[in-house]
Amino acid sequence: MKFFSYDSPFSQVMMKLCYACVLNVLWFFCSIPIVTAGAATAALYDISLKIIRDEECYVGRMFFRSFRENFKQATVIWLILLAVGLFLGADGYILIHLRAHSAGAAAVMWTLMLAVLIAAIVVYTIVLIYVFPLIASVRNTNRAMLVNSFLIGTHYLFATILVFAIHFAMFFAVVRIFTPLIVFGEGACALASSFLLNNILISVSYNPDGEDEDEDTETDGSTDPAAEEPKS
Repeated sequence: MKFFSYDSPFSQVMMKLCYACVLNVLWFFCSIPIVTAGAATAALYDISLKIIRDEECYVGRMFFRSFRENFKQATVIWLILLAVGLFLGADGYILIHLRAHSAGAAAVMWTLMLAVLIAAIVVYTIVLIYVFPLIASVRNTNRAMLVNSFLIGTHYLFATILVFAIHFAMFFAVVRIFTPLIVFGEGACALASSFLLNNILISVSYNPDGEDEDEDTETDGSTDPAAEEPKS
């Protein structure tokens, strides 16, 4: 029947759900040591982007290959982000309690500091959304990865909000609506996010071997700070 054929919309949706389940399991078990969560997330997005682009993909084998290839950079960046996240969380906990037990000028001061902290958390979230898809897609230094994640996230703000909404919706659905959805979890979020981020990641990448072919790209030698060299 055409409905069940390989190219039918139904079959493609079911295949994506199977991919999401497998990717979620691989990501979960590779993230258990906590330290390896960055490499696992980079590998998750690497495979998700390949699936979205309809590239030939052997999920298990390629996931672990990407995990190994991105391990060093992804782990360093993850440990930095983990430390910053713990710092922001601790600051938030302290400020909320100080504000709750203060009055007058002190309460105003703690409220202003809390507003600054919320702004920092927004920046942190933007970086967290983009840095691992970038690691999976392009080559650059650790500092450039972090800076460009923020630049890209603010430039494509609508996509950033949608990616955040996808993860929040999955979390809410698992916690409050239907807990068994956790079998798709981060795998489904990564696939949906990759669908939104694919064109963005392509647009911010450049091929250094092909720059001479385009006369319009010749400048004084500077490049877009958000431009990245794509991985082969």
